[in-house]
Amino acid sequence: MFVAASTRCFSDLSFAEACQQLVDLEYDKIELWLSEQSQHLKPSEVAANPERFQIRYRDLTRLTPVAIHLEEDPGAEQFAELCRLGKLMRITQITLPSAVLGTPFNEEIDRLRSRLLTSSAAGLRLSLKTQSGRLTEDPQTAAELCQAVPGLGITLDVSYYLCGKFAHVSHDLVYPYVYHVHLRDSSSKAIQVPVGLGEVDYSRMIAQLRRHHYQRVLSVEIFPELLGRADRALELRKIRMLLETLL
Repeated sequence: MFVAASTRCFSDLSFAEACQQLVDLEYDKIELWLSEQSQHLKPSEVAANPERFQIRYRDLTRLTPVAIHLEEDPGAEQFAELCRLGKLMRITQITLPSAVLGTPFNEEIDRLRSRLLTSSAAGLRLSLKTQSGRLTEDPQTAAELCQAVPGLGITLDVSYYLCGKFAHVSHDLVYPYVYHVHLRDSSSKAIQVPVGLGEVDYSRMIAQLRRHHYQRVLSVEIFPELLGRADRALELRKIRMLLETLL
């Protein structure tokens, strides 16, 4: 396993500034966070010309890109272009949100099968982020989605299982399907708290991942709207050092 950071940590800045911040904090691997609702990186703009973005990225930073995280499903055509970008940049992991609660299960299965065909053709693993308000907020449903779409995985965000409405339910059944991990410290009452003051059991989580032969990324994802820039820098240093010690 190795540690990376999501550009979402500095999504209130330009993409170039976010990359520089992470370099300054001694990260060497990053996850690209894209959202149409942000000025940081818009999937529509990146998908319009993947080759141009790749050239821009090479000129911008030497950070190694290891994953793509899409805050919203961009639609079939843009998703295909973003998968092509992943192939160009030798990225092997892409994360999508699951459908919102209330979406028919079969409708979601059809969408995921289509996306999986596209990502697999480009050589990318596709996974769904565990989030409150979406089908993956229930660990059982998250596992059932993966069972119904062989090859689909989970991007595990333990914060939502710690303080969501399924906090009383064990989420161990999702570990066999974990392709990617998002991390921040959290408590049963708050999605994000200072590192060391939360209830995330990093040692147990890493042990569970190792039990299922997980050898991929632990991606730090701090929500910028909940922390000032100076505090974020401190938290990013602390969590990187903690994870590196545990690994």
